[in-house]
Amino acid sequence: MRASVRLAVLVGMLLSATLAAGCEEAGDTFVAGDTGRSLPIGEGFDFYVLSLSWSPSYCAAEGADANRQQCGSGRPYAFVVHGLWPQFERGYPEYCALADRDVPSAEIKGLLPIMPSAGLIRHQWVKHGSCAGLSREEYFAVLRAAHDAVVIPQDFRHAADYRTIEPKRVEQAFLEANPDLDADGIAVTCDRRYLREVRICLTRDLQFRACEEVDRRGCKRREAVMPPQRGG
Repeated sequence: MRASVRLAVLVGMLLSATLAAGCEEAGDTFVAGDTGRSLPIGEGFDFYVLSLSWSPSYCAAEGADANRQQCGSGRPYAFVVHGLWPQFERGYPEYCALADRDVPSAEIKGLLPIMPSAGLIRHQWVKHGSCAGLSREEYFAVLRAAHDAVVIPQDFRHAADYRTIEPKRVEQAFLEANPDLDADGIAVTCDRRYLREVRICLTRDLQFRACEEVDRRGCKRREAVMPPQRGG
């Protein structure tokens, strides 16, 4: 990682420890996503999942219901950040206690190049960022650092045409672009037609790591469609 990324991670870790201890004293809780268990925030979580969404697939799949800020503009988005999710080895926390649910417009504007929807940014803060034990500013700083720690393969930075592709080819491209990433630390997801996301597991100091539960939920289809970028 570059020096700026390492610095952001270090600051985030130190502040995380301080804030987590304060939350533990206050008795706040994590609510685990699919495990049904609650944990004190002070006990933390195990790792992060960085979810990178292929924006053209989202726009095509959602159609008229897609977010217009992301899908109706002339900016040709490719892989964008869907979210940075605190994760347990099994299950995940979500919708933890928050003193301030709002995200200021200036902060949203700074995130739009990598998260192209104000609604998405606010939703991710409330649903996932609230469980990271960080302030809003710290959470989004770590999210940026996580985004910067992953190299998007050159072949998927621009796409002018429809492609039908094997999900394992997309995974292999990410593995080649990120030599420290192992096959059991990444999952490519799809729906019935489209390739939707690449999910990469990271330690709390943003090093690549294995994640069995996330990995086994990868796409099982032999092929999936990657629509081209819009506009631009």
